[in-house]
Amino acid sequence: MTLEECYRALGGSYSEVLARLIDDKMITKYLNKFTEDTSYRDIFAALENNDYETAFRAAHTLKGICLNLGLENLYKAAYKVTEALRQKTDETTPEMLDELKSSYNSSILAIQQL
Repeated sequence: MTLEECYRALGGSYSEVLARLIDDKMITKYLNKFTEDTSYRDIFAALENNDYETAFRAAHTLKGICLNLGLENLYKAAYKVTEALRQKTDETTPEMLDELKSSYNSSILAIQQL
């Protein structure tokens, strides 16, 4: 899979990310680093422990990373979860969390296929 194909799968704009990160090598480097980021797992661990402040921070971090890397589908899902946790209470819905899980798994799969 090429980077352009990967970005189509991610719902993002390869050309916008290229303008920000300069070249394919840099994009690939940061996409690979993304697969090691713990923010996604931290959201669910914090929710399980009713630690909504930590869940909010993790969701906000994930949202920011996705925005910077052009992971548009995952960004949209992370945005919804971030807003549902903004008041440090759990206003998430099972549908929101399912969308986040699905988008995250799809994103990781696309990145691994590079």
